[in-house]
Amino acid sequence: MKPIETTLDERVLSLMQAAKVPGVSLSVVRKGAVEVAAGGVKDAAGSDAVNTRTVFDVASLSKPMVAYAVLQLVDAGVLDLDAPLSGFAPAIVPDDASAAAITARHVLTHTSGLPNLRGQDPLRMYFRPGAWFSYSSVGFGYLQSALESITGEPLEKTMRRLVFEPLGMRSSSFEWQAHFGDNCAGPHEGMERLGKHHPPKAQASYSLQTTAFDYGIFARAVLQGDRLKEATCREWLTPAASVPRGAAEYLGSRPAATEDGIGWGLGWGIEVERGTFFQWGKMSGIRAFVMGSQAEQLAVVLLTNSNTGLRLMDEVARSVLPGEHPAIRWLQACVWE
Repeated sequence: MKPIETTLDERVLSLMQAAKVPGVSLSVVRKGAVEVAAGGVKDAAGSDAVNTRTVFDVASLSKPMVAYAVLQLVDAGVLDLDAPLSGFAPAIVPDDASAAAITARHVLTHTSGLPNLRGQDPLRMYFRPGAWFSYSSVGFGYLQSALESITGEPLEKTMRRLVFEPLGMRSSSFEWQAHFGDNCAGPHEGMERLGKHHPPKAQASYSLQTTAFDYGIFARAVLQGDRLKEATCREWLTPAASVPRGAAEYLGSRPAATEDGIGWGLGWGIEVERGTFFQWGKMSGIRAFVMGSQAEQLAVVLLTNSNTGLRLMDEVARSVLPGEHPAIRWLQACVWE
């Protein structure tokens, strides 16, 4: 299926200019069709326009896609969500017994007890797995090690086998592909161009390179529950953990307060009342966002090449899924820039 090429709404174009976002590509899924729009430039120092085939870094939009592959492996009986990952890969913190208890469920719900990023200090556990939510990219790296041991293949091959090829995502990879260089968006801090990241090896937490159209195809698969058992898909989008108020990472102690109306399922943030799923992407010079509703059979994907790109998410979300979104308020509080 080919994308339905449209122009960006004037309101979004105006917000792009105000937020100093050089380029945007977005897709909207309606009634099974994936519509794509693009605007702006790939490099603020040039005039090469973003088009509907432009490849973007999408950072943590990688995570729900990895979760999708994991759940297919669960349905196939290859993986147990509640089996300790230490049975397949060495415990990520060898001198802490609680690290040996981390499961795929803990990683997907961000309740592993691991920090978001590795710092200069030795990696350590911050709380018992399952105790509460604290966003963790490190956890997804550990899950990747276990997956590669279980499947006997690198993550890129697993994603190609279970996601890209069956869904027809022809412009997506967790590893840099040379042909992407012909049409890729460069990252920017403000309007200053940064060096483009070329991931040589798949990283489950952040390395996905894709287009708005391809990610729209994935969002459509989520809306339709493709390639998953009905019960598995339902659990994927069912809140299993509450999120801390005004924070995505919360390591010091159990959160004193949690957000009303927001939970986390097996790889997706969930707006509890409406059942809307969401995820953001944040990496140097890029921001991305996806939100969708199975009940309404609608989804929107926003890809930008700027650290200010999330300033567009409220307008984009409301244009496709009208109404108030507690997820937007939470993200504005904790991952705005």
